[in-house]
Amino acid sequence: MEEGKSHDPKDVTKKGKSKMQLKRNIGYIDGVSFIIGTIVGAGIFVSPTGVLKHSLLNVGIALTIWTASGLVSLMGSLCYAELGTALPFSGGEYSHIKRGLGSLPAFVFIWTSTVTKPASNAARALLFAEYATQPFYGICPAPEVVKKCLALAVLWSLGILNGRSVKMAAWVQTVFTLLKMMALSVIAVGGIVLLVGGRRESLARFEDAFSSEIPSASQVAEAFFQGLYAYGGWWSLNYMAEEMKNPSRNIPLTVMTAVPAVIVFYLLVNISYLTVLTPKEIVSSVAVAVTWADRVIPSVAWIIPLSVAVSIFGALNSSMFTLGRLSYAGSQSGHLPVLMSMLNVHSCTPAPAMIFSTTIASIFIIPSDLIMLTNYFGFLPGL
Repeated sequence: MEEGKSHDPKDVTKKGKSKMQLKRNIGYIDGVSFIIGTIVGAGIFVSPTGVLKHSLLNVGIALTIWTASGLVSLMGSLCYAELGTALPFSGGEYSHIKRGLGSLPAFVFIWTSTVTKPASNAARALLFAEYATQPFYGICPAPEVVKKCLALAVLWSLGILNGRSVKMAAWVQTVFTLLKMMALSVIAVGGIVLLVGGRRESLARFEDAFSSEIPSASQVAEAFFQGLYAYGGWWSLNYMAEEMKNPSRNIPLTVMTAVPAVIVFYLLVNISYLTVLTPKEIVSSVAVAVTWADRVIPSVAWIIPLSVAVSIFGALNSSMFTLGRLSYAGSQSGHLPVLMSMLNVHSCTPAPAMIFSTTIASIFIIPSDLIMLTNYFGFLPGL
């Protein structure tokens, strides 16, 4: 049976051609790139302080919570992998809610997501513009109009790319995921080298990892919440399950590769930060990775801000890809205008859905700033 085409006699037109539908173009490597690219954003580079702060600077408890949060996320992703294998449809939670709870909850979910998820993409685009433009202005803040123009340019470039070719979007995702993992590898390996080198104060920090004040149950819960938030995005593969090659094999295999890899990298990067910086320095730092680079590799510290921009770009591409599939699934069920269920005749991509979600995100960018958008999509449910 040829993948990507319908073989139901009802789907065959009078001319004998199969009905247009999404094709299975996403393989194992692409799936791993999308999951890692969605989970790993700017947070691990800029401000991985929430867990440590709510753990009362207790290094042992903080690392334990990072591990436990990753394992809980892995269990959730395996549950989603089972759903995606049994029901390989586009739309992720929307498709599962519609099948399990009915049309009304699914309708509420799709319309909430139609507003909040583009706001999240708008914030990512503005954050990318912030890091991409700042090196050209030194200590002076970059003009708002420059940042907004760049954010709109990046948003529409990715929107057009995702609307024209699934393979090209997947290739871009793979490249940028590799780049961000290389940057994390620099931090992780640098910390391991310093730790093995026997820095006395660093070794003492890990030998007495649990010697600091023990947080209360509510503080542990808050730290755990921060850890789970850092792993957000493990569910992204189910939004594109309809386009996965051999979903019964690749979906579980992809999850079992991507999420454990993120857990390992998160732990190694946090250990590296704690090797170079004290817990108080980490909590008080505006951009932990930049502070780390200034201490360890000051001659090439510019790599870290560049890595943050690369990481945000990859996360934005992945988020836009999945959002297009969500709008496409909602339109197919009649919960969004039927136009968004149409596909590009040349590449079988949901181009109208991509244009719609990109337009909504652009509307958020023009009158808003980064802080306003962060407060907006962080407050509303459904993100």
